[in-house]
Amino acid sequence: MKYENGKDIFPDNLLRQIQKYVSGRLIYIPARDEKRSWGETSGYKQYLSERNREIKEKFVAGAAIDDLAEKYFLAPETIKKILYSKKEESILDYKCSLSSSKEYAKSGKLEEWIHTYLHAEGHNKEFSDGLKLFDRFFIGPIKIPLSLLKRCCGPEEDMRYRVSAEWFEKKVSSLMDAIKTEKDMPPLIVHYVDHDFELNDGNHRLEAYKRLGIEECHVIVWTTEKEEYDEFSEKFSEYLS
Repeated sequence: MKYENGKDIFPDNLLRQIQKYVSGRLIYIPARDEKRSWGETSGYKQYLSERNREIKEKFVAGAAIDDLAEKYFLAPETIKKILYSKKEESILDYKCSLSSSKEYAKSGKLEEWIHTYLHAEGHNKEFSDGLKLFDRFFIGPIKIPLSLLKRCCGPEEDMRYRVSAEWFEKKVSSLMDAIKTEKDMPPLIVHYVDHDFELNDGNHRLEAYKRLGIEECHVIVWTTEKEEYDEFSEKFSEYLS
């Protein structure tokens, strides 16, 4: 079995969590007994359809909404939308836009919009695959102040993901022109972890918004731990209404 350095495999926040329990020791991480079959977008839609049907069956059998939310790693509001929607399961019209993400969220299919976007206009299949490794909590889209966010991609030396200054400026300039005419830009995707925000998708848009003097934008927030979801919901409740 080949030895791998954890720094080359795990995200920084996950590596810090692992180091709390073991540091400098060789450990074996077994494969998961059951691997979720996500497939392509059509397969993911099938998964969501089966999941929602299962949620409804458990609710009819007496399961509480809070218990279902915890079991399926969804917000209680999302469980309610799944349970009380009068619409039959249908294929929504996906678009790379804020309004489309809101429609998916209303139907309890926000995860589907995220993965479809990341495989298409987002050009970030790796991020999509990473999100699918564990159950996540997704919140949004919600509007928050840009002051809460900071870039991790850019030409600066302290950026986690460095790109050439010429390419960065060209991309930001193009987005500034687009934002001036397009009012239905897709939301940014943000990870709430370690009491802070980690911008996963939308670094160039964030810079474009700031240069245009825009103070707020819509984001989709995700967490992995229930404690982080609860903390975010309490600390930033003003943005959830």
